Amino acid sequence: MSKKEKVILNDILIEGVAAEGNAIAHVDGKVLFVPQCIPGDVVDVRVLRKRKGYMEGQAVNLVKPSADRLEPFCSHYGECGGCKWQPLPYPLQLKYKQQQVADQLTRIGHLSLPEISPILGSEQTEYYRNKLEFTFSNRRWILKGEDPESLSGNDWLALGFHISGFFDKVLDIKKCHLQAEPSNAIRLFIKEYAMKHNLSFFDLREQSGFLRNMIVRTTSGGEVMLIMVFAYEDKKLREALLDAVSARFPEIASLYYVINGKRNDSISDLPCRKFAGNDTITERMEKIEFMIGPKSFYQTNSRQAYRLYCVVRDFARLTGSEIVYDLYTGIGTIGLFLSVYAKKVVGIEYVKEAIEDARANAAHNGITNSVFYAGDMKDMLTAGFIAENGRPDLVILDPPRAGIHPDVAKVLLEAAPERMVYVSCNPASQARDLAILSEKYRITAVQPVDMFPHTHHVENVVALERI
Repeated sequence: MSKKEKVILNDILIEGVAAEGNAIAHVDGKVLFVPQCIPGDVVDVRVLRKRKGYMEGQAVNLVKPSADRLEPFCSHYGECGGCKWQPLPYPLQLKYKQQQVADQLTRIGHLSLPEISPILGSEQTEYYRNKLEFTFSNRRWILKGEDPESLSGNDWLALGFHISGFFDKVLDIKKCHLQAEPSNAIRLFIKEYAMKHNLSFFDLREQSGFLRNMIVRTTSGGEVMLIMVFAYEDKKLREALLDAVSARFPEIASLYYVINGKRNDSISDLPCRKFAGNDTITERMEKIEFMIGPKSFYQTNSRQAYRLYCVVRDFARLTGSEIVYDLYTGIGTIGLFLSVYAKKVVGIEYVKEAIEDARANAAHNGITNSVFYAGDMKDMLTAGFIAENGRPDLVILDPPRAGIHPDVAKVLLEAAPERMVYVSCNPASQARDLAILSEKYRITAVQPVDMFPHTHHVENVVALERI
């Protein structure tokens, strides 16, 4: 559809929320998806795309706001791609997430379900993340109403988040409500220092410039880790910046830097070099301490992660005699959390560095009944592996968004553990996998958990018993 063909639909009543967080309405028998609206809004919509059976549009005028609509608390709302559900009251966010879980398990998986437990909401709906990554850019996103011709020099510099759909556009962030202080203060200080000392911000098109990314990690106990990413090495400039940050923020317990000259932002394959402080920061769950390094995976909402793992523990119903397989174990968080209740824990994870972290965390906590292996799940989890490590009585599944590989499901059906607990950040792929496992398993419990307030994302835990 060309710009000339785009039409305006007037007085459209927003009826509900779709799985990906967009609002939905119905027009002439077609579903209309509209972002940044909430149920009850009446809006004029510009149709951007027509497909068979549905349309996609953009609200161009709020004719009548929903009675439920709230004023967004963040000044970046509407420009930033995160926290899209700010206008939706939190109890309604939970309602739609609960509905999303039920709809996807039944419509995609066609599963027979027990009553789904009420979703566990997050006690913190702001400042709940323990990790944020910011990008430097010399060509920032132009805000509505700004005249690009009036901008010059430092006016173009940004340190913030990528704009969705634009690889080379970054929104400059003044204040983010996702991570507790000193996250905002560190970011603003580094930007001010960089401008004062004429350090070049990265050019995402030309792949040039000195300052590239920064990552801030925090713990529930108040520890802070900062990872600065530079596009190339300049020892004098790098050390001067890192020294300044250390002096201004003595609370930074661990300071790292990375030199990334690649054409992508991933640092997973690059060395992280410690500049100052400790090797790791520490997160605690009951008596277990998890050491978190610059590359470690850890659930980004620490407080809700604990509640999530308590659900897993309840669903596991361990007696102390079981062999537990923790698949997609990451740094071993779930497996180590359960180890005190099990005879043996066997963890498997694709990322080698994560397995090294898992082993280090086991040793740090004096846990001797856990073993961890690195490798591709579909290649690692074989009949021979099970024969060597013992047939599992319980399997914990916590895969990435894509879910489990069909070969993994096949091996699980052959191994036939008595129980499984499936943790998912994507109920759609979870539903597909559960449909496969339903050949030998029935669902006994379902517990949604909200890890990410003001977004459409939802975590879901399902307990399975062998038929």
